[in-house]
Amino acid sequence: MDRRVAQDQSIEVLSPDECFLLLRSRDLGRIAFSIEGQPEVFPINYAMEGQIVVFRTAPGTKLDHVPKARLAFEVDDWDPKLRIGWSVVVKGLAEEVTRNLGRTADHIRIAPVHPVAPGERWHWLAIKPSEVSGRRFQVRAGSQRRARDWRRPPPGDYMRP
Repeated sequence: MDRRVAQDQSIEVLSPDECFLLLRSRDLGRIAFSIEGQPEVFPINYAMEGQIVVFRTAPGTKLDHVPKARLAFEVDDWDPKLRIGWSVVVKGLAEEVTRNLGRTADHIRIAPVHPVAPGERWHWLAIKPSEVSGRRFQVRAGSQRRARDWRRPPPGDYMRP
């Protein structure tokens, strides 16, 4: 397996196979899309059907704007005991498949999607990936690596001419 490491040696770039494996390990993510030029982000419960992200929604903002939209879908996790974190981003087009005919649509609609938000969610949407990327990092034990103190940047950082 070809593991690529980003410039910061503590961040590992994940292969598409690893990304899909991680996506299959969770059921809560976020979709991001634009409405009239403004970014919107919504949490969703989802399931994977092969490489397709499947979720259900009710009439409203997501159903009005997501079908046929280019969007991003993100899932991440942090294990405080192992001090390992990861993030996977899927970019692609979404399609409503509630009434689509055919074996693929039938198969998508039986994916185990279990929305936890209250209300009925009878509309099925599928995100077909055009790109998938992921990163994993580990904070070594004893290392209290945190973002720099924004009040006291190191000399040379954030300097403006």
